[in-house]
Amino acid sequence: MSPTRPTGGNASVLVAALERAWSAIRARHPQVPEVVMVVASGSVGRRGELKLGHFADRRWTVATTERPELFVGGEGLAAGPVEVLGTLLHEAAHGLAAARGVQDTSRQGRYHNRRYVALAGELGLTVQRAGSRGWTATTVPAETTTVYAAVVDDLARALVLWRRAEHPGPGKRAGNLLAAVCGCGRRIRAARSTLAQAPVVCGRCGGPFQPPKDEDTRIDT
Repeated sequence: MSPTRPTGGNASVLVAALERAWSAIRARHPQVPEVVMVVASGSVGRRGELKLGHFADRRWTVATTERPELFVGGEGLAAGPVEVLGTLLHEAAHGLAAARGVQDTSRQGRYHNRRYVALAGELGLTVQRAGSRGWTATTVPAETTTVYAAVVDDLARALVLWRRAEHPGPGKRAGNLLAAVCGCGRRIRAARSTLAQAPVVCGRCGGPFQPPKDEDTRIDT
């Protein structure tokens, strides 16, 4: 199917696709909580930082119940459906932690500990250490992409719009995290030192992840 030309209704189509993706994750992992989906800027704030997603427990009151907020940064949508699925799964792991009462982060949610590694692995993510932020560098392996093939296709049809960053171009590196890209276009977030120690290899194409020339900083929490 060819991409849909952007119209006034594409934003609502996008949010609906993200909500369907979250429902698909919950169908496989029922302890992942229901959320209120929010899409907004992930680049407002300190120059050079880009937030892909954020899970915040008990942020919304829906009728008589409380629900978490699931924030998706509009700029990260440009990375494509597999990476957006990765953002949702990353935040779903935080959702599992909240549901189970597990302390999976510290330092105001910036440092991801080994409890987070176990939860992310349960969700089907590959996890690597990212410098001072701990085990926050997550990627979607080929087998998980296959499991969520219908979700990826659905997201691909909806991803016809994304937000331009507030601060284009190189900026301050937060927590030493760099975006690294492999030959097939997949991205991870990793520390410069991690990338320098040894090649980090893509599970899809087998190529190494390398920082792009602009070295954008991208952050998940």
